[in-house]
Amino acid sequence: MHDIAAHSVQKPEPILDKPLMHYGSRVLERLAPGAERTDYRLLRIEPLTPHFGAVIGGVDLTRPVSDTLADELRQALLEWKVIFFRGQNGFTSDHQLALSGLWGPPEPNPFFAKTDTAGISRLAKDAKAAGNKNIWHSDHSFMANPSLGAVLRAVEVPAAGGDTMWADMAAAYDNLPEDLKERIEDLTAVHDWEASWGALMNDEQKAAFRANWPQAEHPVVVRHPRSGRRTLYVNEPFTRYIKGLSDAESRELLDILVLQARIPEYQIRFHWEPGSIAVWDNIAVQHYAINDYFPQRRVMERIAIAGVPLA
Repeated sequence: MHDIAAHSVQKPEPILDKPLMHYGSRVLERLAPGAERTDYRLLRIEPLTPHFGAVIGGVDLTRPVSDTLADELRQALLEWKVIFFRGQNGFTSDHQLALSGLWGPPEPNPFFAKTDTAGISRLAKDAKAAGNKNIWHSDHSFMANPSLGAVLRAVEVPAAGGDTMWADMAAAYDNLPEDLKERIEDLTAVHDWEASWGALMNDEQKAAFRANWPQAEHPVVVRHPRSGRRTLYVNEPFTRYIKGLSDAESRELLDILVLQARIPEYQIRFHWEPGSIAVWDNIAVQHYAINDYFPQRRVMERIAIAGVPLA
């Protein structure tokens, strides 16, 4: 007799023949191994998922930040990787600089439009300039010392759309097969800006930027500077190849690794409102600015926080 029960539990074959596309549960840990959860006294934590991303309540960022509050904000970012604030009306560029300063000095992006306030970049999109950050990436990985994080505030938001997504790259690493973890443990990748930012430059402009921004090398698996947690550190626009491998092997491996940011279990999505602010750990996550609001206007201002070598 045909065993209907046995047949019913068979899983469908994935359409994509990729070894990392699998069904069922995944390892989703908020903290590094051995780390303890924090009991916050001043912050109200509203998780977006159990392991990643949280909206912070009980804080007015237009007021001076005490040492105790600063410590809790730093710990919240380390624990949740991306933290959000809503309803921060009256939040100015000076407040933004003060907030980012809890983690370090600003790090200008050489390709972004500047504002009148040093260290703050303005990202304005409308009917004349469509959004172009809709690719999974880690900010400034083309630099020798990529930014540690970023503070992004909504200046003007569209009536609908314009959300941003983040992907937890520690979770992406945790769920790799053990043999692949061993394969990539000691590998180094080369990162570069030319294939993305340089696409609209002429040769003279590229040469001028190249003098200041040579290619950078980072481990494929980074140990987070604060938590020590292993994190997958390759991204689609800036990681060009893996050293010591043939072109074909490097491409095959990167194709597998960059796919990890696209897995929904590792992602969060945030809807911007007036007065919304996001702070993210740029070593621990990648992000994707959804370009579904054209031709509406969307204006954001960002501070990148200066980084350290990742090797």
